[in-house]
Amino acid sequence: MRNRGTAGWISAGIAAVVLSAVLSISIGAVSISPLAVVTELLDHLPFISVDSGLNRFDKAIVWDVRAPRVVLSLLVGALLSGSGAAYQGVFRNPLADPYLLGVAAGAGLGVTLMIVTGASDGIGPFDPVPLAAFVGALVAVSAAGILGSRVGAAGSTTTLILAGVAVASFLTAAQTYVQQRNADTLRQVYVWILGRLAGTWDSVLLVLPYVVICLGVIWWFAGALDVLAVGDDEASSLGLNPRRTRGWVLLAASLAAAAAVSVSGLIGFVGLVVPHAVRSVAGVSNRRVVPLSILFGAAFLALADIAARTIQSPAELPIGVVTAFVGAPFFLMILRSQSGRIS
Repeated sequence: MRNRGTAGWISAGIAAVVLSAVLSISIGAVSISPLAVVTELLDHLPFISVDSGLNRFDKAIVWDVRAPRVVLSLLVGALLSGSGAAYQGVFRNPLADPYLLGVAAGAGLGVTLMIVTGASDGIGPFDPVPLAAFVGALVAVSAAGILGSRVGAAGSTTTLILAGVAVASFLTAAQTYVQQRNADTLRQVYVWILGRLAGTWDSVLLVLPYVVICLGVIWWFAGALDVLAVGDDEASSLGLNPRRTRGWVLLAASLAAAAAVSVSGLIGFVGLVVPHAVRSVAGVSNRRVVPLSILFGAAFLALADIAARTIQSPAELPIGVVTAFVGAPFFLMILRSQSGRIS
């Protein structure tokens, strides 16, 4: 019965991804029939040949403008929500999110340095901004990991969280200092910080390996996270190395978050809201929570991108603003539900 329930939820998640993708491609300044979009997508599958009825202009909108952005939104949503599910599983805390260990602060500082030095304009065809965000995020996580391992109990999740807070505070202060010294670039920095999905197929190819590898590792260890939930001593007695398991999961989750940040900027609350919502309706087992978070997180961000593109059309809202409008009230609900346990 449990496997049937999981299969049903997975089917619902896949359906949500497909529906959100079709709607996101259909809706925009130029409306395209969802049926025509589905037909056009099917026409590009092997051994299938159907006529969508779209003219050359509409096909260009589908494949050159909307499709890469939609695919990027699905991948980033999957990375952030899968990472959030991993962090919540490791720390056994529903308030944990992908930016917990300083990923956001490190990426923000890296991008800020690129912008204020003028390197964001590119070096030939090379765009250093995603690389700077990725490197900054990894430096922050590495610093938090090293600091956490040398202070307090080895492998302590509480120590690691506090180390992440300290590193994030330091890097945020450094970013603020750099911004104040270069006030003329503030707008450009904040545009990136608020998140954007100006998707191209190059961005999709850049982030795709991290989706496959990082989310694959998190999914592989989902069962181990369930074992860790009963306690380290019990997990050790079953032959599981708690510290090593946490290390692999945190490494994969941090890489996933860093990859997402590098191509989309800082999009908050996805990794917090989606895994918690999945856990609330589908059960607490990470074997179910992790894959469902990946699927529903992808769908959630694609739908959020529709709102970002249409609420103030022809202007566009930063997608981080949209996710914050949804996520902030949800965060308060989580906090309220947890207050009785914490006090």
